[in-house]
Amino acid sequence: MASNAYQKFYRQFTKKILDKIVSPQILGDTQDIENISKDLHASSNICYLIQDDSLSNQVLIDSEIEKRGMKSAFAPLKLNFINEEDSFLSLNKSKKYNEQSRYSEKLTRLIEYLQKHPDEDVSLIPVTVLWGRAPETEDSWYKALLSDAWSTPTKIKQTLNITLYGRENYIEFHQGVSLRGLIEAATIREPNYFPAHYVEHELNQLFDQYKEAILGPDLSDRRTVIDKLMIADAIQEAIRTESINKKVSLLESEIRARSYLEEIVSDYSYSTIRFADIVLTKLWTQLYDGVEVHNFDMVRELAKDYEIIYTPCHRSHIDYLLLSYVIFKRGLMVPHIAAGINLNLPVFGQIARGAGAYFIRRSFNGNALYTAVFKEYVHSLLSRNTPLEYFIEGGRSRTGRLLPAKKGMLAMTIQSHLRGVTKPIVFIPTYFGYEKLLEGTSYIKELGGEKKKAESIFGILKSIRKIEKVFGIVHVNFGEPVYLDPILKNNAAPEHLDLHDDVPESVKKTVNDVSIDILENINKAVVINPVSLLAFVLLNTPKQMLSERELIQRLEQYRTLLSLNPYDERMKITPLSNPEIIQYCIKLKQVEYVEHDGEPWVRVCDKQEALLKYFSNNILHTFVLTSNMAKILLEETCIAKSDLFLKMNENYPAIQAEFFLKWKVEELEAVYENILNYFKAENLIQDQDNQQIMLTADDNELGLLQSLADVYQSPVSEK
Repeated sequence: MASNAYQKFYRQFTKKILDKIVSPQILGDTQDIENISKDLHASSNICYLIQDDSLSNQVLIDSEIEKRGMKSAFAPLKLNFINEEDSFLSLNKSKKYNEQSRYSEKLTRLIEYLQKHPDEDVSLIPVTVLWGRAPETEDSWYKALLSDAWSTPTKIKQTLNITLYGRENYIEFHQGVSLRGLIEAATIREPNYFPAHYVEHELNQLFDQYKEAILGPDLSDRRTVIDKLMIADAIQEAIRTESINKKVSLLESEIRARSYLEEIVSDYSYSTIRFADIVLTKLWTQLYDGVEVHNFDMVRELAKDYEIIYTPCHRSHIDYLLLSYVIFKRGLMVPHIAAGINLNLPVFGQIARGAGAYFIRRSFNGNALYTAVFKEYVHSLLSRNTPLEYFIEGGRSRTGRLLPAKKGMLAMTIQSHLRGVTKPIVFIPTYFGYEKLLEGTSYIKELGGEKKKAESIFGILKSIRKIEKVFGIVHVNFGEPVYLDPILKNNAAPEHLDLHDDVPESVKKTVNDVSIDILENINKAVVINPVSLLAFVLLNTPKQMLSERELIQRLEQYRTLLSLNPYDERMKITPLSNPEIIQYCIKLKQVEYVEHDGEPWVRVCDKQEALLKYFSNNILHTFVLTSNMAKILLEETCIAKSDLFLKMNENYPAIQAEFFLKWKVEELEAVYENILNYFKAENLIQDQDNQQIMLTADDNELGLLQSLADVYQSPVSEK
């Protein structure tokens, strides 16, 4: 009794201290925590499962539980014939083990009890607790170096955690697990062992899965990774082939292979990630009015069961930093990024490696040894369930429109998966919506004919100095995921592909299909921000200017079109009113007021036309079918609806390929009908018995139709 009283006193004392210095961060929807009890079977007993024994962690978990009106986790767990002192279960107990058993006494007792009482169950609620990994601002470099990793903290480290990370504590409650279900699975899979062996193994794997989604896989240091890759069968064979074909010694070939790995391999460091978090938080505060993120919850759910491959569009050098920052702030592992070898610069290159960058040459130039080394490294990352990121377009778009896919990394990913990667793969298309670009000036020069400059971090720093530091809001919209396995199955691709097998046409078709799906889904996640919408309106007028009154009307007409015929449910449209849009773009110094005919007009600022064209092109695909129909109606003035739809269908394959449009042919008629309904609502057309379409717009109304018809022009080529 004295011992229990002491434990209670010590627990209450710990709680009072933690209440003053610790503010836990709950990742995900807290409503899920409140619904845990409701979702579990009425007869279930709840036990909170933690991987490592820690009173401070238990106190924090209990506080969050009680805040939500749930029974205290320190309340006794009462079963028929046993009475546990609390409702916590630590897998790695410190170390209250029986002399005859390496399993925790409580786990052993619960298993034995359930074996004797087949009608009862215990529901285990896994809880992850990490320190220094909360998605909040960190402002100390030394704290970044001490933040949580895979190793179990010592008592001294835990004390430092509480001291340093009182405001950066991360807690996540996971889906409940049936202990009875685990016992029944154990009797099937390991009938000759006590079920605790299987149960503990499965639960530890479950925690590793949760932790991997947050911290990333438990990677060895870079030198060890390289040493392991050097003895891989694929690289050893490539070394022998290089020696024979190039007539050099095996030692020379090995030296070349190792030098390639030294050039390629990342040096992932959690401390570097924390350091980057500090720097980038300050950078975004300086540059942007905000970073808006859409549809990320879907990514969080997928990360537990899938190998995540982020495949964003490429608009700016900021893309690299921004996506990693967004992912880290929301509690998932920063992906390993395929970066161009030109970014492997002194100092920056090492920091980039620490943040997960691995470097790739722009061309392999038939270098068989380099190709083998790079492919094996990518395969090693996928084999360890490391999330990856690469830009599906290859390089940055200079026009603002999506570029055709560069399929090299995609092909390597799919072929590696067919070699036997454990998790299924899902690609996450991602859309970046900027309102101003750091590289804007260089893009204008390149589109004007100036030779494209090599990408470098110094180019970014130079751009930051030259451009006024008002960049508005940047949007990151995560698109509809693309699942690899259904596409492989649909193409009748083989389930396994050995390293030296010829790549069958079914796999090549899969690579092509996946690339198209990714590009289409990036466009589905389009963000219609104030700059892109205003640019779209003004640049499609004869003199790139309109009276404020007409501009407000035209903005409303385009917004109405988007609402009547939305491109996709993931599309986001600015919530600003039309007058607020104008004022916002004036603040960004992209448009300006002028006096004309006794009233205020709005025009594009000097030297901003090309940049605004870039942002207009970001959203061009959402209007291109409307533009095509407007052109046909202006040419024909009176046309049968069937003929109109026929002409639209004839043009669609070329437009779809150019703009990566999402609609299948059988979906087009409904889209055309929506466009016609919009034209009718704007008094541009009439239809006779829903058969004959007649152009009825007067001169003022024709301005809208003409501006829509002028939207679609031949693309600017990107060399």
